[in-house]
Amino acid sequence: MQGNLNEIDIRSILQLIELGQRTGQLLVEASFSKQDDLTQDESIRYRHSKNSRKQSWFVFFLNGQIIYCQAGESNLSRVDDYLRYYQVETKLDQKQNISLATQNVPEYGYLWTLLERNIISPKIAHSIIQRLVHETLFDLLSLHQGSFIFRQGAALAPQLISFEIGPLIAQITQQVQEWKRLYPQIQSPEQIPILVDTAELSSSLSLATLQKLQHWADGKTTLRQLARYLNRDLLTLAKAISPYVQQGWLQLVDSATTSLALTPDSAGQDHDHPRIVCIDDTTTICEAVESILKLHGYEAIALTNPLEALGLMFQLRPDLILCDIAMPELDGYEICNMLRHSTAFRLVPIIMLTGKDGFIDRVRARMVGATDYLTKPFDDSELVMLVEKYVNYKSFMGTPKKYKTC
Repeated sequence: MQGNLNEIDIRSILQLIELGQRTGQLLVEASFSKQDDLTQDESIRYRHSKNSRKQSWFVFFLNGQIIYCQAGESNLSRVDDYLRYYQVETKLDQKQNISLATQNVPEYGYLWTLLERNIISPKIAHSIIQRLVHETLFDLLSLHQGSFIFRQGAALAPQLISFEIGPLIAQITQQVQEWKRLYPQIQSPEQIPILVDTAELSSSLSLATLQKLQHWADGKTTLRQLARYLNRDLLTLAKAISPYVQQGWLQLVDSATTSLALTPDSAGQDHDHPRIVCIDDTTTICEAVESILKLHGYEAIALTNPLEALGLMFQLRPDLILCDIAMPELDGYEICNMLRHSTAFRLVPIIMLTGKDGFIDRVRARMVGATDYLTKPFDDSELVMLVEKYVNYKSFMGTPKKYKTC
C-alpha cells in the first residue's frame, strides 16, 4: 500500500491498517520547498523544521495496533529529553552508543538497552513510548501533503506496549483541532518562549510559578522540549501559557527566522521612534514604504512573506501595521482578523493596502477590524498623512513608550 496524502489522509491510512490487522511499518515522507503550494500549518512547519527540505516519520504495527513511532533519523535526543524529567543518567559506553547508531530503530533499541541494564523501569519506558507515539502522531495528523508506503513484515521486537488506533487518533485529532485555535499567538511546537514583562507576571503569578517560568523560558528551549522536560502534553502546556502570550508578557520566538536578528532583549523593549511594519508580497512596494517612512523619522520594517510576518508581529510589537490585501498563503483580511483576536493587537492601527478602490473591499476591511485603507498606487504625501493620522510622531517622542494593549 502506497500513495500520496493528497489522495488519502493519514487518519484513513491508519484506519485501513487497523481494519486489516496488518503487521509491518508505515513510512511517511514530506518534501517542502518555498515554491510548494503549502497549507498554513505546513508553511509554519517548513519555517521551523531543522531539516526543512525533507521530513520523514515511521509508525510500527503489530496486528493492526501501533507499537512505536519514530520521527526521522532520530539521534536519541527525544528519549534523552524525557529521561531528564525522571532524572536518569544513561551512562552508556562508546561501544553501546555505536551499536545503537547502526540499528534501524535506534530510539527503540536505546529504550530496551536502558531497560536491560535496569537504568529505567518498565513503567518509565511505557510512559516514554506513549509520549513519543503521541507527539509523532500529532505531527502526522497535522500533515496534508507528502507520500507514504506501508510494508508488511515482521513486527518490531520485543514489544513492551501496543495502542489501539481508533481511540488514539480520535484523541489526537481533537488535540490538533484545539491546537489550531491557539493560532496566531502559538504557531509551532518549535517556537521558543521568552519572558518579556516580568513585572506584570510577578503581579499575576506566585513566586514559585514565576521562578519556574524564568528557569524554562531561557531563549533556547522549544515548546516541544519543554513539554518533554515536564512530561506534559504539548497542548496542555500551550493552553497554560497562551494567556501570557496574549497579554504580551511571554513571547514566542521563531527560532528559524534570523533575518531581523532580533534578540530577546531588543525584540520586546520600547522603541524610540514609531515602529511601522509593512506586509506586502511585492518587493518594490515594501522598499518604497520603507524609504518614505524612514525619511520622515519612522522605524519602518518591510516583510514580504505573510506567514512569516504574522509570527514576527509578537516580536516586533509595531505601533501601526500596513497590510496588503491580495497575497498568497494568507491574504490581508485573514491576517487582520487573526491579529484582532489577540488582546495585544486590539488597539493597534491596521491599514489595508489595496489596488482596488471598491466599496466591497472597504466593507470587508472594516468587518475584519481594519482601521483604514490606502489605495495603490499612492504617493509619498498620501502615505505619510495616513500614518500621521494614527501615529502622532511628536506625541510619541514626548510620552513614555508603552505598547498598546487592552
